[in-house]
Amino acid sequence: MTYLSAAFVVGMAFVTATLSGVFGMAGGLVLMGALALVLPVQAAFVTHGLLQLVANGWRSILHRRHVRWDIVGWYALASLLAGVTVALLSFTPSKPLLFLLLGLVPGLTWLPQRWINLDASRPAQAFLSGLSVTGLNLTAGVAGPLLDIFFVRTELTRHAIVATKAATQVFAHLAKILVYGAPLVAGAGAAMPPLWVFVLAVPLSMAGTAVGGLILNQMSDVNFKRWTRWIVTAVGVAYLVQAAQLFAAG
Repeated sequence: MTYLSAAFVVGMAFVTATLSGVFGMAGGLVLMGALALVLPVQAAFVTHGLLQLVANGWRSILHRRHVRWDIVGWYALASLLAGVTVALLSFTPSKPLLFLLLGLVPGLTWLPQRWINLDASRPAQAFLSGLSVTGLNLTAGVAGPLLDIFFVRTELTRHAIVATKAATQVFAHLAKILVYGAPLVAGAGAAMPPLWVFVLAVPLSMAGTAVGGLILNQMSDVNFKRWTRWIVTAVGVAYLVQAAQLFAAG
């Protein structure tokens, strides 16, 4: 990894943690694409998992009084099942396919709310969210828009949504680290960024999370939901363009 690529990863760790601190999912989507630009797919998955684990874990700590732990418990159980399943399948997407999936995921935010009868506050649906969201996270790299569908009809405030989603994603990213990190540890995959990149990126992720929380406090629930949709859609379009270029290049 060149010093320029390393600096890019470190800078994006702060920027995307700030985005996630405000919107709960946009940061992870942006970070996954950024990492895929400079790293092999497998290394990008593990690096994304490590950085997002810190960002989401710290965000859930900062907003811990708003976390719905019953939802998190059911989600964690389902994440374990999804992780074991994907590990047994030994699936790793190619870079063009990864960008295609990243570009398609934001389309979920445009599903009409009248079609959606999901509510993460219900145990069975919290379990379903863990199974489906972690499964998508392990194949597309991110799954924020799918997770958001399970919170559209809840009665939770914007703080509770961000805090609870952050806590659930701790388990989704742990699954990603374990599933894709094991082959790298065994020497069967591409090299990870050097340790010093993580030494710099981790505290910046925590700082970005804190900055995002300050911005979140200034937003209304209406603006929060409106901006989330448009930001992830714009990012998705950019990824679809990138996927088309990669497929065209062979």
